[in-house]
Amino acid sequence: MTLPGHRPLAAAALVGVLALTSACGSDSALRNGQRPPAVPDDVACFDGSLSAAGSSAQENAMYTWVAGYQMACKDALILYDSVGSGAGRSQFLQDAVDFAGSDAALDRRERERARDRCVGGAPALNIPGYVVPIAVIFQLEGVDSLNLPPETLAKIFDQRITRWNDPEIAEHNPDADLPDLRITPVTRADDSGTTENFTGYLASAAGEAWPHEPGGTWPTRPVEAAQGNSGIAEAVDGGRGTIGYVEASHTGDMPTASIGVGGEFVDVAPESAARVVASSPERKGGHRHDHALELDYGTAEAGTYPIVLVTYEIACLRYGTADEAERVRSFLEYVLSAEGQKAASKETGSAPLPGDFRRKLLDSVAAISSAE
Repeated sequence: MTLPGHRPLAAAALVGVLALTSACGSDSALRNGQRPPAVPDDVACFDGSLSAAGSSAQENAMYTWVAGYQMACKDALILYDSVGSGAGRSQFLQDAVDFAGSDAALDRRERERARDRCVGGAPALNIPGYVVPIAVIFQLEGVDSLNLPPETLAKIFDQRITRWNDPEIAEHNPDADLPDLRITPVTRADDSGTTENFTGYLASAAGEAWPHEPGGTWPTRPVEAAQGNSGIAEAVDGGRGTIGYVEASHTGDMPTASIGVGGEFVDVAPESAARVVASSPERKGGHRHDHALELDYGTAEAGTYPIVLVTYEIACLRYGTADEAERVRSFLEYVLSAEGQKAASKETGSAPLPGDFRRKLLDSVAAISSAE
């Protein structure tokens, strides 16, 4: 089943996960021929329902996790609404969902608000659950590969390079038959963690070529805008001379640009993206269970793909009831398990979290408790 406005998904865990956005369902959590996602033998199951909302970048990964968990735990129902990171954080802070998925960790002001939402003034946890490249996709007849330095990419999205045969693009693509065609950048219409990471990269790597501050909302008047990663993918795929940015599992069959890093051009790949995360420190000033990362978008390290996002699972350290704490804890333990990370990587091309880092995160998830 394909929802209107969504691209076909590799993992179709449609039981319950779309219940917040539609009334449709499925008799099976898997598509025909799809192997069930791996689940640990000792997975902790809960009875009842768990609600979450947020990042559309982790939409495909979440389908996979929900499919695996619900097939192993028949009495569990997990509802995830991929409304975008900003809306997900808002719903979490308003106590409308049990946890949020966000491509940006809670900022200082949101961390303060979280202490009002979480029971007893407890803090929220920023748990990195999903690491994936942000791909630059394009639709240009007769061109199936592009090399784009960060400065050129910034000028394209800032609408200062407006034709595909511009000399600055041609300089780095001498073998491409670039047409005299208007460039149509497609950007996000919603508050988006993917946008925050993409503009964060441009601000760090492109220097003066990108005069805007990083943020979750697009900083200029858009040429064309779309809702969610799926919306951008559809708009680029159906357009002519279009270019956009999406979480890598939404690329479909579209070509992706190679990005300039340290004198070379690097293809989008989970292995090259993982190098950024592995070298990034945790944000200063947080509590011991806050694992927000300071990503080094401006890296010049060879073989590193610099445009990445980390989707955080944002939860309370303390909930009102033991059942609620158990549901959040049990599902996030599966997300962070070796099996959960491998299942998501197989379906989406994400980079599985390193073992030592996973164990550190699992210690924090284990600390989730209740006031009871």
